Amino acid sequence: MPAGFHALPLPLVQLSLATVLKCGQSFRWSIFSLGGEDVQDHEYRLCLRDRVVCLRQSQNELYYKALFPEPQPTSTQLDLRDAETLLWINSYFQLDIDLTSLYEEWAARDNVFSSFKDRFGGIRMLRQDPWENLISFICSSNNNISRITKMVQNLCKHYSPPLLSAPNPAGESMEHLDYHPFPPPSTLSTPDVAATLRGLGFGYRAGFIQKTAKMLVDTHGAATHATESREVSEIWLEGLRKLSTEDARSELLKFMGVGRKVADCILLMSLDKREVIPVDTHVHQIAIKHYGMKGSTKGKAAMTPKLYDEVNKKLVSVWGTYAGWAHSVLFTADLKAFASHGLPVSGPATATRITKQVLLPTPPPTPSPSPLKRKVSRTDIVSSEEPGTLAERVKRRRR
Repeated sequence: MPAGFHALPLPLVQLSLATVLKCGQSFRWSIFSLGGEDVQDHEYRLCLRDRVVCLRQSQNELYYKALFPEPQPTSTQLDLRDAETLLWINSYFQLDIDLTSLYEEWAARDNVFSSFKDRFGGIRMLRQDPWENLISFICSSNNNISRITKMVQNLCKHYSPPLLSAPNPAGESMEHLDYHPFPPPSTLSTPDVAATLRGLGFGYRAGFIQKTAKMLVDTHGAATHATESREVSEIWLEGLRKLSTEDARSELLKFMGVGRKVADCILLMSLDKREVIPVDTHVHQIAIKHYGMKGSTKGKAAMTPKLYDEVNKKLVSVWGTYAGWAHSVLFTADLKAFASHGLPVSGPATATRITKQVLLPTPPPTPSPSPLKRKVSRTDIVSSEEPGTLAERVKRRRR
């Protein structure tokens, strides 16, 4: 086990950090190569409001620790904060869902999925902060993963002071790296934000971000919640988890720069709507090639609301209740960046892309997945009595 880390029993088939954190769900993780190509030779870091979460992985364990700003916690406080960090990990990666069980169900229903599931194991949906998720996917319009990542990280560097500085875990030099949290709505709501973001290369998205932040602040306020370190507008946005899919989508579509696909990404990736499939022309092509949808594979059809609903309905009929999760696996498998993922070193990269066309009948609904057979959280975790701690907040959000 790496020095300073805690170990959580969790096999790669349940969570693959190298895939999940690079497939276009989240854009703020810093990824460090530790000098090798094996799964344990990378470290992943994400800056939250009050700590930096650090993760590593082996074939059968997830290693975690957190870095804190000054003053450093006492040994007693550190035990509690480590428990809070583990609670956050369980919530963020949704480790109460048995991914292996879902993969088995999808493979039994879908020959296309079955043909590559072993190479793309461990891909699960993140349960992100809805505010960060909203702004990140406004940035995603007509964009690619690399550029979205650069935009989101520049946004944080420009509008959020560093929480802390820490040595580069790769150990290549003595340099210290700054870690910036995601800025709150009030910071991005002021009139000058749009011009500044344009100067940073955000283009037309700059105005959408500022106007969306202003809508949230004007409607729900900019005050910080009495018992949490978040603004009340962020808490309202998180409350959309309690609404139906249609009602939550309707609220999201009111924001500038949020169309049906962006709204569905947010529903799936931060608002617990696991059946939702974000549809674009790429997903439409997958549906045509492999799932019997009518259309041409040589050109891009206009994504009308009617076509969007047809593609969504078709793929939900194949994958069922957790269709959004299954879609993420298929989407990742078809990304060029993962063309050699899971292949022997000498294997042909072209083998990754799904080439076998299989037309499937409409299967029965997917049963709900069973809980993980192996518990992934420590039984000795206790929550803080302080109402504003991360442990308290995570527990409240899961209700």
